[in-house]
Amino acid sequence: MAIKHSKFYLKIALVLVLVCSNLSWAQDQFPILKTKLDQTLSNDILYLEQKNKTLTALKYKLKQARLDQDRYPLLEKIYEEYKSYQSDSALVYAKRSVQIALKTQNNKQQIKAQLNLASILSTLGMYNQALEILNTIESSVALQLKGELYWTKRVVYGGLIGYANGIDEKNKYTLLANRYRDLAIAHLSKKSTEFILATSGQLLSQKKPDQAIALLLPYFETIEKSDPNRAVIAYLISENYKAKKEKEQEKKWLAISAISDLELVKKENISLRELAFILYEEGDIESAYEYIKRSLDDAVFCNSRLRTYEISKMLPIINETYEAKNKSAKKQLIVFLVSASVLALFLLGVLILLFKQMKKLAKAQKNVELANNQLSELNQQLQGFNSKLNQTNLELAETSLLKEIYIGRYMDQCSVYIGKMEEYSQKLKVMATAGKVNDLVSTVKSKAFIDKELKEFYSQFDQTFVQLFPTFVAEFKDLLNEPEAIIIKKGEVLNPELRLFALIRLGIKDSAKIAEFLRYSASTIYNYRSQIKNKAKGPRELFELKVMGIGTNSK
Repeated sequence: MAIKHSKFYLKIALVLVLVCSNLSWAQDQFPILKTKLDQTLSNDILYLEQKNKTLTALKYKLKQARLDQDRYPLLEKIYEEYKSYQSDSALVYAKRSVQIALKTQNNKQQIKAQLNLASILSTLGMYNQALEILNTIESSVALQLKGELYWTKRVVYGGLIGYANGIDEKNKYTLLANRYRDLAIAHLSKKSTEFILATSGQLLSQKKPDQAIALLLPYFETIEKSDPNRAVIAYLISENYKAKKEKEQEKKWLAISAISDLELVKKENISLRELAFILYEEGDIESAYEYIKRSLDDAVFCNSRLRTYEISKMLPIINETYEAKNKSAKKQLIVFLVSASVLALFLLGVLILLFKQMKKLAKAQKNVELANNQLSELNQQLQGFNSKLNQTNLELAETSLLKEIYIGRYMDQCSVYIGKMEEYSQKLKVMATAGKVNDLVSTVKSKAFIDKELKEFYSQFDQTFVQLFPTFVAEFKDLLNEPEAIIIKKGEVLNPELRLFALIRLGIKDSAKIAEFLRYSASTIYNYRSQIKNKAKGPRELFELKVMGIGTNSK
């Protein structure tokens, strides 16, 4: 044990010597890195084209895939490509991954898909939904995936810290984030990137930046340039140098992280913003303004609510200084012109007129900015209205589809029943004409005809419903703690319990109407509903609402 400790401290000592010897080198290197960063910013179209090519190729492969086990890894890759690029698209593919994982019945894929969904919901600012998913699956997660679950929880609570109202709430989320970070460390593989991230964060919180740097620097050298974690590791190195108050090293690693983010077209980033604030403090207002503006554009494009919120607090400060600097330059120009105008009254008059025009222009610019802000608010409202309209259209489309299919089936069924009634009537007439009174009475009293028609009617109903909602049985069982309790006999499409909730899915919720349809008593229907709700996952009062949502995504 002592030998292991001595080796560990020897490594730390070597890293410290390297850090000290390279301090002056870092000071000389930052201008070079900044030049490369500016060039990368100007070449963003090239990186964007490469990103779109990668996405197009993956989507083509997904389209060609026929089996669910082939589709899932492709969906996961597309999600990873979109994750830090376009959150809304990432959310779409995360949900599709969940659906495919449920079909494949691969528990590891199901958990991984749920973790990805929770992660992207966190990026979009939907922390409650993310935590609801994580809390739901926590008890069923296998031991080898516990670390990823806890790390995802740590990320969610880390995001909530940025939205905390007051010091008490911030402390609460910080404690939770640290708790799940420590749990993640205990369960993650020592070779995983998440373990390195969690451990370095723990060391930094314990005010051990030297040990964190000793852990991160060797790991950084092993990361490929195409790996999105390269920027994250570089940012964490900068955070530890920030704790050590080594500004030049901090700037260097922020620049490396920002370059990696831009080359991989990661719109959900933080390094460029942090570098902008340092340059602002150092007086490089133009670069700070350019970087913070680009950071805001990326955050809005990605729909990263936390990053947009964080940048929006810094942007006015830098923007105000940038504008003040511009105004100061204008004033200096005016002073110079006024000084020169002493030589000629005519030139002085011209300069005064120019000054008045500039004031009018400034006022006009403010009016334009105000109008732009109002237009932006109106656009956001319009987007909200469009979302609601799209949802309404989807619901109307589903209702129309149900009506079309059931009206067609109803007309066919009515036609068939009329034919059968004519045959039955003719049969009775023949018996009456032939004087077979006993046979006639026996036939009229028999329920065989009605039972046969009811069985045929329910069979037609079951087949039509399953045609409309092919995943109903599987999704319904997934809502229960005891899915094996739903037993479908050979030859049946739906059993009575499933047929009852099929009617609820179609919008028929009144127990009396359901009882009349199924030829049961109202108390029997009530008992069926209660028994199934008692087996539901989560709150029983939400069970029927979840049933109403079955098949929605597939449609």
